[in-house]
Amino acid sequence: MRPRQKRTVFAKGYSEAGASYKKRALRGFIPNSGAPNEDINDNNSTLRQRSRMLYMSSPIATSAINTNRTKIIGMGLKLKSIVNSEVLGISNEEAKVWQKKTEAEFKLWSSKKQNCDALGINNFASLQQLALISWLLSGDCFALVKREDATKENPYTLRLHLIEADRISTPTKGGVKLMSVISNTTGETEDNNKIYDGVEVDKNGKIVAYHICNNYPNQLTATQSKWTRVLAYGKESNMPNIFHIMSTERPDQYRGVPFLAPVIETILQLRRYTESELMAALIQSFFTAWIETTADTSENPLNEVGTGDIAGVPTSNPQTQDGGISKSPNEYELGPGTVNMLDVGEKVHFGNPNIPTAGFDAFVSTLCRLVGAALELPHDVLVKEFNKSYSASRAALSEAWEAFKMRRSWFIDDFCQPVYELWLSEAVAIGRIKAPGFFTDPAIKAAWCGTRWIGPVQAQLDPTKEVAAAAMQVAEGFKTREQVTLEMGGGDYETNAIQLERENKMLPIVPNKLTGGFAEYEGDEE
Repeated sequence: MRPRQKRTVFAKGYSEAGASYKKRALRGFIPNSGAPNEDINDNNSTLRQRSRMLYMSSPIATSAINTNRTKIIGMGLKLKSIVNSEVLGISNEEAKVWQKKTEAEFKLWSSKKQNCDALGINNFASLQQLALISWLLSGDCFALVKREDATKENPYTLRLHLIEADRISTPTKGGVKLMSVISNTTGETEDNNKIYDGVEVDKNGKIVAYHICNNYPNQLTATQSKWTRVLAYGKESNMPNIFHIMSTERPDQYRGVPFLAPVIETILQLRRYTESELMAALIQSFFTAWIETTADTSENPLNEVGTGDIAGVPTSNPQTQDGGISKSPNEYELGPGTVNMLDVGEKVHFGNPNIPTAGFDAFVSTLCRLVGAALELPHDVLVKEFNKSYSASRAALSEAWEAFKMRRSWFIDDFCQPVYELWLSEAVAIGRIKAPGFFTDPAIKAAWCGTRWIGPVQAQLDPTKEVAAAAMQVAEGFKTREQVTLEMGGGDYETNAIQLERENKMLPIVPNKLTGGFAEYEGDEE
């Protein structure tokens, strides 16, 4: 009997699938991923510049950013104070009185731009919008806490200064040693703390400080660069000195990635394609005449581009103003109603482009679907085109809304709630708000700081169907009236009920001739 030969295993698992280096499709696909701070921070400057340029020049990129801004923030996330009355040992009535007073005090600070913005430009709602756009475009955004003297109109010293991501950077001087000759994003302090693109961490990887430069990287009017080190939290108060707004995609990540980063190439190529199609269609629409003659044209009025008339067609060209069209004898321009003179022996030959290109709309729609899928924005929502069935459009809105709610939750956790807690601490400290135990017990403080931030609600394609479905859910006990009120209008059910009761008492009830029941009084009968 022949001895059994040992089989040699050449490949197993993913080595014959996505990890294969032998398959032709994957042979040249050799990524080299490194640490998050190398992969992200060393490329972030380029990603930010490209994201901003696409936002300013590509309708699809602009729509993606602004749609998130409108759906997540809208007119601003509104504070709804919700204290834990059981933990605090107070009645529901006492809690409601405290909540209304606190909301009124917060509005005093947040509604005026000179009260909350260190630059005096935006109120708190506008700061939310700006912070969200900056976060999406740059990957992250920072809000520096500043203090100013209280006034008679504003008893609070808290001010917020939004700082763009570019200004948070690793110092190149002042005792900081750069760790790489290739990139200046990673450094080390004298006490051996690491700095990752302006974010300083201790030996355990915990963020301890941020380094803010007085200049932008490509600022033309920049002075000598100086960095200010800002502790993440106060040494004595342990309260934040700066808020960092970002979302992470990898562990050990300290800087965010621009929202458009995965689709920059696709959007750029889409913009180039649409621009070329637009230019080709525009050129084909021009009426241009070319004249070849052996006569002396020095006195010919048609020698100037865009003058005279041909067959009754005015050839005045608005593009012929100074600085608009080149006057070089070696250049010829196309334009609406343009007449050009040719020298003897010169001829003009044109291609015959097929404009518009067949399948242009289908191709652009396909790319928009790919971009929308990557950004969690269905095609209908991205391009604002709801021409399908009700069910399909409703599904698109619902899918997009899940992403909006998630990003809103992140934004509230990183910005709105920390700002509110910082403001409330000052309000209690100066006696504007009474909150016993606020500074003595963290559990008591958390109970006083309970909130709900109300923003835009999901759009309704057919309000009648939406309301009917909500009423059925309430009737079956699947949802409460409070939940439905919050989801459909962003309001408060209890407040609405009290207001409706007050309004109903103001109007007499008269018989309704159409239904046989009763209706609100609408005026005297003639």
